Amino acid sequence: MAMVIGKNITLGVCIVLCLFLVGNINFGVDAAEKEIPATKFGQNVGGPTMTFLYCYSCGYRKAFEDYVNILSERYPQITVNGGNYDPPGFNMYLSRIVFAAKILFIVVIVSSFDVFGVFGQQIPSWWQHLLDNKLYACMMVFFVGNMLEGQLVASGAFEISLNDVPVWSKLQTGRIPAPQELFQIIDNQLQFTETIQENPDFVK
Repeated sequence: MAMVIGKNITLGVCIVLCLFLVGNINFGVDAAEKEIPATKFGQNVGGPTMTFLYCYSCGYRKAFEDYVNILSERYPQITVNGGNYDPPGFNMYLSRIVFAAKILFIVVIVSSFDVFGVFGQQIPSWWQHLLDNKLYACMMVFFVGNMLEGQLVASGAFEISLNDVPVWSKLQTGRIPAPQELFQIIDNQLQFTETIQENPDFVK
């Protein structure tokens, strides 16, 4: 009796986990974009705009937030935008495939669907072991799938642009800029812009 209750509890946990994962599927919208919506700081809509595109899976969200706090104090006139940097090539599409495969695998395990029986094959011992330990199997698939997704979308990017003009690229320099470096870049850019605005009719 206790064994039956234990299996029912395990099955219930797996079903809840599966429903949670399925409920977060949003076809047509990038998973990274869903987790990391574009953030905006600053109130001067007509002023300068600085955009940070960074690798969320690399842990650069904290660096972005630190820069937001620094820039809001030193340059309150600048509007700061932030978002995830989409990896190049087919990595994003592969990450979507891995995500869908992860969900499908969990659904099959939870439902005890006889995949091998459909093809007239005998159930292997390792698959039977997964079916007998649904909670362990679901957690293993979940964490392995997340690890693969993270590897695929890890671009290592921390790209910065001011008024749509690229001013720093970690992909090219190999590092995140120091605050003083970024301050100097911003000061030079703003000084150049202000100089042009002071003489709007210099070309006749």
